[in-house]
Amino acid sequence: MEQTKITEMLLAAKKKKSLSFADLGKVVERNEVWIAALFYRQASASREESDKIVSALGLDPDVAEALTECPTKGLGPVVPTDPLIYRFYEIMQVYGMPLKTVIHEKFGDGIMSAIDFTMDVEKEKDPKGDRVKIIMNGKFLSYKKW
Repeated sequence: MEQTKITEMLLAAKKKKSLSFADLGKVVERNEVWIAALFYRQASASREESDKIVSALGLDPDVAEALTECPTKGLGPVVPTDPLIYRFYEIMQVYGMPLKTVIHEKFGDGIMSAIDFTMDVEKEKDPKGDRVKIIMNGKFLSYKKW
């Protein structure tokens, strides 16, 4: 995924200010994953949210406008090469059909919303090595019959 100039600018300002995504999330009362999605242009902010984020980062107010625009979402048609992102791709290749089958068994024919959706990342201590815990929570949407 190629970074846009706005993403590079936001990340540089975040680093310069020694802020985390969680810190910026507190500024606008949003989840750290949503803030990161905004930086990578996978989400759009309200004008009020974008003004607060740009101010916290010490960027020119003109930058706020870009954060309100509706982005083109997704990684593109190519298999991701970044090892961490590729692992998610690999997880879906291996567990995608099993997850689909279990979800259909429990809920019926439908999908999990990626719009009415939240995601949290937690660090779980483990003596064998810390673990990454990702919690995805999406509304179930039944397919409509017509």
